[in-house]
Amino acid sequence: MTFQKERSAGFLANHMARLFANGLQQRIRPLGLAPAQFMTLLALWDEDGLTQRELVQRLNVEQATMANTLIRMERDGLIERRLHPEDGRSQSIHLTAKAVGLREPATQAARSQNEVALTGFSEDERLVFLDLMRRAIASMQAG
Repeated sequence: MTFQKERSAGFLANHMARLFANGLQQRIRPLGLAPAQFMTLLALWDEDGLTQRELVQRLNVEQATMANTLIRMERDGLIERRLHPEDGRSQSIHLTAKAVGLREPATQAARSQNEVALTGFSEDERLVFLDLMRRAIASMQAG
C-alpha cells in the first residue's frame, strides 16, 4: 500500500501548521514581532513575571530556544528581567509597556489568521474541528 499524504493526519497537520505560521508571521511582522516572540508574549500576557523555566514548560520549547528568544525580546524592548522575589538564583520575565501595547494588535493579527484558516466552515464545523484538534493534541501528549 502506498503512502497517501492527503490521508495522513501528520502530513496534513504539519502542512496546515506551516501555512498558518507563515500567515501569522506576515501579519505580525509589521508589529516587529517574530512567531516565537508572539508565542512568548501570549504566555506573559496571561501571567506576567514567569521564569524562563516556566516559559519553557508552558510553551514546550527547548531551553536554548527560549533563552535566544528572550535575548531578542529584551533587545527589542519587549521584556525586562528582574530577580525572582522568592528565588534569588532565578529571574522573572516582565513585560514592558511596549509589549503591553502590542497585545491588542498582535492578538487581532492572530484572530485574522484564524479567520482565514476557518473560512468556509460553519460555526458548528469550527467548534467540531477545534474540539477534534484538542483531542488529537491530548492523545499525543498522553502517549
